[in-house]
Amino acid sequence: MNTFFDYDAAFSRNIGWVTDKEQMILRNKRIAIAGMGGVGGGHLLTLSRLGVGAFNIADFDTFDIVNFNRQAGATISSLNKPKVQVLADMARDINPELNLRQFPEGVNSSNIDDFLENVDLYIDGLDFFAVSARRAVFAACHRMNIPAITVAPLGMGAAVLVFLPDAMSFEQYFCLEGCDEEEMLIRFLLGLSPVMLQRRYLIDPSRVNFAERKGPSTIAACQLCAGLAATEALKILLGRGKLIVVPWSYQFDAYRNKFVKTWRPGGNRNIIQRAGLWVLRKQLARMKTYGRRDG
Repeated sequence: MNTFFDYDAAFSRNIGWVTDKEQMILRNKRIAIAGMGGVGGGHLLTLSRLGVGAFNIADFDTFDIVNFNRQAGATISSLNKPKVQVLADMARDINPELNLRQFPEGVNSSNIDDFLENVDLYIDGLDFFAVSARRAVFAACHRMNIPAITVAPLGMGAAVLVFLPDAMSFEQYFCLEGCDEEEMLIRFLLGLSPVMLQRRYLIDPSRVNFAERKGPSTIAACQLCAGLAATEALKILLGRGKLIVVPWSYQFDAYRNKFVKTWRPGGNRNIIQRAGLWVLRKQLARMKTYGRRDG
């Protein structure tokens, strides 16, 4: 234990926005975060500074130089090191008293229940393309009555979806059952962002490649995600403040200076969403054409 660390002093500047009693509530909460990359690492560090006292964190990957543009733990000194260990060390530098459980093999069917054991909240930090793992974790959260949040970095903004145990589930909203991987990604994207605020300023569509599991990203979006996820987490854990719960969601785009709240009863089965899916499929087909021409 670090003898120079004092929890009350370290997080005293939170007081005023939260009470002393609420800070102690946060200290005794446990949050699970799957993925320690672009958004997950930021979630962990932000929530650690909020004073949350315990985490379960999972990631099987190591840091690569292509992570430098957006990932909180990506530095020269962390190259080729396990993301889960690097972020655990960074979080403990903020709060040496943290209770951290690490899952360096990532989240899979054999450890999901253990990963979510005694957890008060799950926050999604998985890669956009990790559809199967994401479905499994959200299904387990719904089964285990654990609130879950996904905050997506989109362009230079973020989209927020909150799933509560007594409301619409992840699967009911996104409607992924029976779809191939590309269709699941299309449905996931439009479900995250029904109004697609980021679409207008994508200047190089060829950089979006579902087949190669690649897409452009920005640190601006990841930083916004961390702040929004932490705020939603605070409201859920303290039981105060208005929650926008699926099938409601919201997206804020800093580049376009726009905030939009959306309501999609039925999720991707909604008639507006079905029309949007048709349009998005056409747009992605054109992007494939751009990519072939560039190649």
